[in-house]
Amino acid sequence: MQGDSIVIEEHHRKSAQGVCELTLSEIKSINSRFTLSIAGESGSGKSEIAMALAEELEKHKFSTVILQQDDYFVYPPKTNDRSRRQDISWVGPQEVHLNLLDEHLRAFIDGEQYVNKPLVSYADDAIRKEQLEFNAAQVAIAEGTYTSLLENINRRVFIDRNYMDTKKHRERRMRDSSELDEFINSVLTIEHGIISTHKEKADIIIYKDYSVKLNS
Repeated sequence: MQGDSIVIEEHHRKSAQGVCELTLSEIKSINSRFTLSIAGESGSGKSEIAMALAEELEKHKFSTVILQQDDYFVYPPKTNDRSRRQDISWVGPQEVHLNLLDEHLRAFIDGEQYVNKPLVSYADDAIRKEQLEFNAAQVAIAEGTYTSLLENINRRVFIDRNYMDTKKHRERRMRDSSELDEFINSVLTIEHGIISTHKEKADIIIYKDYSVKLNS
């Protein structure tokens, strides 16, 4: 999403290294392109860990592309916020074109060279289009709150931090003061109820201390 602020810190790199260690042998052995999802609650570090993982995989000579769930929302951010305030039951996976994101992952797996995907501009509250080139990429990372629900994924990663754990991180990334009002706390509570159930779908868990383990 255009206008997002992403700062990769050492703990993000620690988690990325852990995920890389647990998936590298499988990525090397598979005869097709490989897909991962990185899911978790708002502010849990999904974007940062996805970027750090892409950098880590590049060190091992695996070219990587990242697909952000934020670009696949039905409405652009400010319009989506108004829709939530009019009807809070709008909060949930139905806010996102997950089927389209899944189609684009399928295209990646099938060897397509590019897709025409949505591109959200926060400042303009608009959704445009961009051509995302896959080219020689061998790994695709889909990151976002509900990406555990995607079908075209080889390995699912879940960040086990809730919205209270992530408060400081959300404060650093907020785009305007309205993002931390009481209504948003209600939204985060609803999201927590949904997203916390997705932990059981994960192959790999990133814990609060950023350690990484296989989901037993």
